[in-house]
Amino acid sequence: MPIPPAILTPDLSTPNATVYPSPLRQTLGQSVQYIKTSTPPPLNPPDIKVPSPTTIIEASKRLAAWTAVDRHVLPECKVIGIGSGSTVPYVVERIVAQGKEMNKDRVFIPTSFQSKELIVNAQLLLGDVDQYPALDVTVDGADEVDETLNCIKGGGACHLREKVLAEAADTFIVVADYRKNSDVLGKNFTQGVPIEVAQFAYAKVLQNVHLLGSPNAVLRMAKSKAGPVVTDNGNFVIDAPFPEEMMKDPYTLLKRLKMLTGVVEVGLFCHMAKAAYFGNQDGSVTVKWHDGRIESVDSGSSPIPKANENGKNGKHHAHNVQMRNVSIREM
Repeated sequence: MPIPPAILTPDLSTPNATVYPSPLRQTLGQSVQYIKTSTPPPLNPPDIKVPSPTTIIEASKRLAAWTAVDRHVLPECKVIGIGSGSTVPYVVERIVAQGKEMNKDRVFIPTSFQSKELIVNAQLLLGDVDQYPALDVTVDGADEVDETLNCIKGGGACHLREKVLAEAADTFIVVADYRKNSDVLGKNFTQGVPIEVAQFAYAKVLQNVHLLGSPNAVLRMAKSKAGPVVTDNGNFVIDAPFPEEMMKDPYTLLKRLKMLTGVVEVGLFCHMAKAAYFGNQDGSVTVKWHDGRIESVDSGSSPIPKANENGKNGKHHAHNVQMRNVSIREM
């Protein structure tokens, strides 16, 4: 058999200093100067560039997030869960605005790749639920919330990790815009209950979900790749719309779905949230509490809070959201 030309190349026949590049790591006797010149420069101070809201919906998300952070991410909170979704960047933005001194002793636990990147880019201390199985507070979004704070989550396929952090937290807070505020789950979020399933079991699980009462349940397909959506955990997602009669009792439905072999987690969060904050079109915030109270918070004349009013170097300063005309009523 002929010898490949690469084997006969002279400069590869005998390893020497000219063949192998200098090591990138420090070795015995190596000068400190080498390490200095090969080490990346220190990162600049965090500059969280969350675009200012240009629509009422985005303004509502920011208002809900800011209000919830101001009320629940308190100085004594040291281990904080960061959820996923379109409202969460505003959560991180407001936490950063609390200042370096407040955040220096805090650890932040992500629920997804998105939230991990938000934490890292903000130069907050990243942790893992393996290290910190008990959290002070978790702030997360939702696809829909009913009148007793049951939630549909999983539109972003992160509901397994989101539920782990929701259960691990002493206080679980939901933030969303007014479109997610509902009396019965499934009215506004019509694509169905997200069900994360093991890949090899999806066909049987899908068949069982059809028999359970969701004949239109489908495997969620990716939009920019060929094939199904794959979660951060390597699983598939089934979207299962159920009739209103079944959605009126989401806890029973959750138990039935969880009993199906192959189901990893279900995007029904029942009896978990302490409060849900909804930013409204008029610039107010509706707060639903776990004990049935509904609070209306007027944040001022503008639905868009100003995070950077003095415009100094793009840094965020913690301006208190004005709260007035607070009313509480029983459901």
